[in-house]
Formats: sequence, C-alpha cells, structure tokens
Amino acid sequence: MFLTENANKIIGILTENGYRAYAVGGCVRDFLLNVPCGDIDIAASSLPDKTETLLKKAGIKVIETGLKHGTVTALIDGESYEITTFRKDGDYKDSRRPDSVEFVSEIESDLGRRDFTVNAMAYNNTDGIIDLFGGKEDLKNGIIRAVGEPGERFKEDALRIMRALRFASVLGFEIEEITKKALFENAKLLCNISYERIFAELTKLLTGKNAVKVLLEYRKIIGVVIPELIPCFDCAQNNPWHIYNVYEHIARSVGAVRADAELRLTMLLHDIGKPIVKTTDENGVDHFKFHAAVGADIAEKILKRFKVSNELRDKVTALIRFHQSVENVDEIRIKRWLSKIGVEYTRALLEVRTADLKAHNPAKTGYELKRMEEIKQELEAALNAGDAFRISDLAVNGNDLIALGYHGEKIGEKLKKILRLVVDDKLKNEREEILDFLKKEK
Repeated sequence: MFLTENANKIIGILTENGYRAYAVGGCVRDFLLNVPCGDIDIAASSLPDKTETLLKKAGIKVIETGLKHGTVTALIDGESYEITTFRKDGDYKDSRRPDSVEFVSEIESDLGRRDFTVNAMAYNNTDGIIDLFGGKEDLKNGIIRAVGEPGERFKEDALRIMRALRFASVLGFEIEEITKKALFENAKLLCNISYERIFAELTKLLTGKNAVKVLLEYRKIIGVVIPELIPCFDCAQNNPWHIYNVYEHIARSVGAVRADAELRLTMLLHDIGKPIVKTTDENGVDHFKFHAAVGADIAEKILKRFKVSNELRDKVTALIRFHQSVENVDEIRIKRWLSKIGVEYTRALLEVRTADLKAHNPAKTGYELKRMEEIKQELEAALNAGDAFRISDLAVNGNDLIALGYHGEKIGEKLKKILRLVVDDKLKNEREEILDFLKKEK
C-alpha cells in the first residue's frame, strides 16, 4: 500500500514476534487523501524495552526518545520512525499533557485517545485499515470531528483547538457542529498552552488553502491567541477605498498573498495598528495615519511573545513598517527601495502591497494593481540589467576617492551621495563620469 519498505520491515519484526503493530495517524489520513505522506509513526503492543531489543537484534539502530511515554525511534537508511506502545492517557490537569500513561495491548484503546476521527486510523498490510470512529467517511465528506466527546478532547490538550482550525484550513474541511461548539466553549484553555506550540499551529493554519474562511469564522479563537487583533474585529473603515472592516480586510489580505509563512504572518498583522490611530473627519470618512509604524511595534511584541527567530521577527516587522510607504503606487521608485532594503525585502514588500490592494474596494484598485505588476517587471529588469543599488555596485570605490584626495568619513559620505544620484538616474554608473563629478565636487 503506502508504507515504505523500512516501515514494513519494522512492523514485520514486531508482528513476527507475536505483537501487533500498525502505521497510525497522519500517514494513514494522507494516504487516503492521496497527498504525500510525511513521517510514518508506528504504534505497537510491545513495551518500549521489548521494541528496542527486537529491533536491535535485527540490526536496526534505536534511540530512546521518549521512554516515559512509550516511544523509541528507529533509524534505517537515514529515515526515522517513532514506535510508541499502545497506550491510554491518564487524567489531564493542565490541558497540556496527561498526568500518567497506561500501556495497553489493544490498538482500539490507543486510537480512542486521539484527537480527530481522520487522525484515528491505523494500518498494516495484514489487517488493512482499522477505522473505529468513521474517519474514512469524514475524510470523504470533508469533516473534522473529535473522537468521542469533543469537550473532553479539548480539555485534555487545548492545543487540539488550534489543530482543528489548522486541519480545517489546510485540508479545506468543515468542522462538525458539536466539535465546533466545543471549540468556542473551551477556547480560553489555549491560555494554558505554550506560545511556541500555538505558533507552530498558527503558521500552518495561515498557509492553508482555507485560511481566510477559518480566520473569519473562528476569529474569537484567533483573538484568544492574539488578543491585539480583537479591536480590529468590528473596526469599521468608512472610506471609499475599503468595503470591509479592519479584520475582514486583514483576513482577505492573508488569502491574497502566496502561501508563504512570512508573508501571510505579515498580512495577519499588517493593519493591527489601525484601531489605535483611527480618526474620522467632518465628512464621516475614516483615516488611519501612521498605522504602519504603530502596527510594527505591536507586531514586534506579539512575535517576541511567540518566541520566533530574530530573523522572522525583523522581516515581518520591517514589512509592516514599510507597507504604508508604498501606498501611492506612482511614487514607488524601485531602485530606491532596492538600495534601502535589498532585493529580498523589496520583492516581499511588493507582494505585501499587492495583497493589501486586493483586499480593498475592487472598484477603486484596478489602476493600482496594474501598476504594481509593472513595478514588479521594473524590479526584474533592473536586476537583469545589473543596475547599481549598493555601494559595492558602483563603478568606483574608496581607493578611487583616496586617490582624489578624500579622507576619513568624507569617503563614505561621497560614496553614499554618488549612489543616491545613480539610483535616481541623475548620474550614470560609469567610472569616468563619476570621477569627473568627484573632481568638480572637490
């Protein structure tokens, strides 16, 4: 079926010695959905020390990765396989992890502790698919349904609330009504979950094909993990350029940019400063001056709370801070932006501005969107032509200025001035022309 040769080998070793062993969870789901399978996790009736002994006897390297929870990891040909003993979880007192784990001999009990029906199936070549909770039918109908009583599943591990939203977004599924009701009733339990775990699920949610629908339908849950978004929920934008409130604009802009985690996270936070700076003029028109700078500061605090990498935090906050600077598409000078923030950030900034425009009033943005495509072409043309936008791209260097009698800080100042002139097409990036200019400046 879908199991790799090495996965079958592990299952075979265990079953030949009188144990039951199956591939479980996401790999079974993905096979039935006909999508590439990620890691293959294996559940077995053998206790971890027995699993380790049998695999080592067969010449397979084993690492003791989670003996307390019954898990060892087998390494074969550069592939890793987690093998976990069938288990039942004890009570959950912190909405994060069970206080105890009981090893059992039946796969049925093991599947019954899992989160959603689509993830509660098992498979081996002998028994085929074991589906006790209607997972195949829910996959067929595009449904996310909790195993057993939904409220109990979410009280056991509140991260399952975010996982439900993530699967709905990534798979494009609907969440079953009783499960959906329990999501909202237990959302506050997410406050018990580490920000790192929540962020991992949020990122996958944002890059899913159904992200916009999930962000809109489950905004109250998103508000639990990012409370700074709550003021955006019903913040009107009475302005000819907008037809959505701030939060709906945000959600639609997420879906308007390609499914890149950095870009979609930027769009989720790009207008978070609007409610703070909102003003309404005498004609009843709303304005949001300086929302980008305010939003960048808010985003930085949020991203620090999520403990993201400095690189990701810096990029997202920079794009948020600059996105209002390219509001007027006719004032965008591509080489200036290349000089200011470099190729990677400039490309990303243009994508951010395009997505932002796509979530505006479509009756107003036709020219702007057309102009943005032209600007993207200008960017590629400038790069292909080798146009100068860094000091290192100039036809002269510091030694040339020293030869002309420049010293110390004057060298750097002059090189920056030359670059500005070249970027603005007021001076050609040709050695002799630049040297003549410098001689006249001396």
